[in-house]
Amino acid sequence: MPETFVLVHAAWHTGKHFEPIADVLRAAGHTVYCPNIRGNRPEDDRSKAGLEDAIASVVEFIEERDLTDIRLVGHSYGGMVISGVADRLEKRLRRIVYINAFVPLPGQCLNDMIPQHLVTLFDAIAEANNGALMLPFQVWRETFINDADIDLARSTYDDLNPQPYKTTTDKISLQRPLSELSIGKSYINCQQDISLPHSYPWHPRLSERLGLFRLVEMPGSHETIFSNPTGLARAIWEAARD
Repeated sequence: MPETFVLVHAAWHTGKHFEPIADVLRAAGHTVYCPNIRGNRPEDDRSKAGLEDAIASVVEFIEERDLTDIRLVGHSYGGMVISGVADRLEKRLRRIVYINAFVPLPGQCLNDMIPQHLVTLFDAIAEANNGALMLPFQVWRETFINDADIDLARSTYDDLNPQPYKTTTDKISLQRPLSELSIGKSYINCQQDISLPHSYPWHPRLSERLGLFRLVEMPGSHETIFSNPTGLARAIWEAARD
């Protein structure tokens, strides 16, 4: 049965990075949207755009198209965004799917969920760049896309864009914990993801905050969106289907 998907990208990414995955789902008959989050658009002021701007941009995207019965998917930082969207548009959603993504508690920011050494690194980078955050290439290559060869690591890095640091320091406003939402919830765990240390894991440390949820696991790094888009598309369908 054809379904409607909205795929919400990670920090430093744009909607176009989800298009190869969207094309796999479209080929199976589904309707798939890949919006660009506010803050990651070329015209956005990286010194001012915050988390609420990002959330509101996806809420507006959904409402302007009057989308309903949605499978809403978020990758990494996109988990912060879809959490806010689900809080505001629960009745329009069928299921929320997190891909190695942040699952916040009410009042948390993204930086509350990462190790202190990364917060210190990000603070310094953003301060030196007027509130814009960009990963050093070596961090990207070794911990984000560790399952790719050097050519793919370099070409994908060159296509990233600076992230507004306020999106990681702003605390999210949620009416209640995500575990209390009545919609379906799923978590995809890419098992070689070391963007966060395995001693500080995505799953189960963050995934269990969803309460009752479906777990789908697959091999891959944090950036399987680039290194194995077809496999990730299959995992998204397994996670999102009824």
